[in-house]
Amino acid sequence: MYPEELVSPMRAELSNNGFKELKDSQEVNAALENMEGTALLVVNSVCGCAAGSARPGVLSSLTGEKKPDHLLTVFAGQDAEATSKAREFLLPYPPSSPSIGIFKNGELVHFIERHHIEGRSAEMISDHLKEAYKAYC
Repeated sequence: MYPEELVSPMRAELSNNGFKELKDSQEVNAALENMEGTALLVVNSVCGCAAGSARPGVLSSLTGEKKPDHLLTVFAGQDAEATSKAREFLLPYPPSSPSIGIFKNGELVHFIERHHIEGRSAEMISDHLKEAYKAYC
């Protein structure tokens, strides 16, 4: 696990912008089981691609007309129980962080794996998500 002092600003980048932090398996279940509407789930991470592309891209994507009803996040490497449970909802995709899932009525309908984030700009991530929102939200 990473020291909370290191992770705190990375958490805040999302939580200060409307994301609900899910810190244990019960919170993940409560948020995703029997969910109505759409949700964006960000598997946050301390890596450079999370800081440079994923988080900024996700936040930028929320400025468009269409966006998910619920904004959720778990932190890989910090909230192990919540991340493990969230990854059950992200199957059949293998564990990946950072990663981004879009759910509609509790069903995973779109997923962006780490290898789709690495090497891409925040603007590219944002544009990708905005297109997914048009399709699912």
